[in-house]
Amino acid sequence: MAYSQIRVKILPSIRCFFDKLVHVKVEGLAPHKPVELRSKLVDDRGVIFKASALYKADESGQVDVSRAPSLGGSYTGVEPMGLFWSLAPETLHSKILKKNVLSPTQVKIEALSGDTGELLASETNEREYMTEGMKRIPVQEGRIRGVLFIPPGKGPFPGIVDLYTFGGGLTEPRASLLANKGFVVLALAYLGYMDLPRKAEKLDLEYFEEAVTYLRRQPEVEGPGIGIISISHSGGIALAMSSLLSGISATVCINACNANTVIPLHYKDLVIPPLCPLIENITFLDSGMLDIRDALPDPSLEENRASLYMVERASCQFMFAVSEDDLNWNSGLYAKQAVETLRKHGKKSYELVSYPKAGHFLEVPHMPYCASTFHGAVGMPVVFGGEPKAHSEAQLDLWERVQEFFKSHLVNKSTC
Repeated sequence: MAYSQIRVKILPSIRCFFDKLVHVKVEGLAPHKPVELRSKLVDDRGVIFKASALYKADESGQVDVSRAPSLGGSYTGVEPMGLFWSLAPETLHSKILKKNVLSPTQVKIEALSGDTGELLASETNEREYMTEGMKRIPVQEGRIRGVLFIPPGKGPFPGIVDLYTFGGGLTEPRASLLANKGFVVLALAYLGYMDLPRKAEKLDLEYFEEAVTYLRRQPEVEGPGIGIISISHSGGIALAMSSLLSGISATVCINACNANTVIPLHYKDLVIPPLCPLIENITFLDSGMLDIRDALPDPSLEENRASLYMVERASCQFMFAVSEDDLNWNSGLYAKQAVETLRKHGKKSYELVSYPKAGHFLEVPHMPYCASTFHGAVGMPVVFGGEPKAHSEAQLDLWERVQEFFKSHLVNKSTC
């Protein structure tokens, strides 16, 4: 075999944005011979993520991942991006971490002989987050901390607050990739970032109100209102903001709860208590992890209604996205209850999209699936549900829906 002629190709280019699909091909192989393809990523914490798949070269000595089926490994069948979405951590309970979006995430693709295991060729896909000319501005304005992403061009652009807050630190990938689509996006921190406290005894909604005011005042931001994108615990914050604050036109809640959880929420003289978890509903698994899906009581019961967010007071548009196999909590039930509350108050300002076999952390496209990780509120590793392939498909679909939702409701639309 003329190994020097074997090439791994990543098309249309080895450089692309993180949310884009690439075309992986191997050329110069011996016809009909087995070849193993491996992918590898090292995140900003140093955790290694790997995937592999076994293919058979065609009569021309080529493997085209977009057409040929994987015969075994991390996935089977025809999966053009399988080497990306099936990446799994070598360290248990690890969720991929990307701190610095100024540098690309590098995914190395290797081709090895299926007979001998010999390395035949390799190439690296550089998956970027920021388009050329985008501004990334660290924000220290009053109490608020975060990063503002401003796309290139004349503007003004619709503005979005990206909430991914409760785990601490700052998460920038979704915000920067959204900004690539023509939005000014504020990735907002609340805990464990710069001089912010690592833990909080309460959620101070006035902090988030300051962030909304800051974003709306930016000259690059088109009014009159802004959007919010949120996931998990921060989805509750988004519901509170939409219900109690002005200047919000469109809110995306991904696998959120319609009631306050973990710590009290304060806004001026209002205090919304958290739901009290039902410890007896937590399942200890043989793996040493916890299943906490049913740990919270039904928010609609009379004894829990003080914890409900008052979504009926909101005037903005809502998108609720839920994973049917979410094991963090019963996000499907919570979204249906929020929608029912809106409906009972004569509001049609919502859409609900549901994804079978998807898990809790619905991220940007091609982000590796997270099966389990350490849960900040629980203090132990928990399972998050879902199946990798279905989860990946859900991420692709939701990403397009989110963009269309914001484009539809943030251009010259009325506000709360």
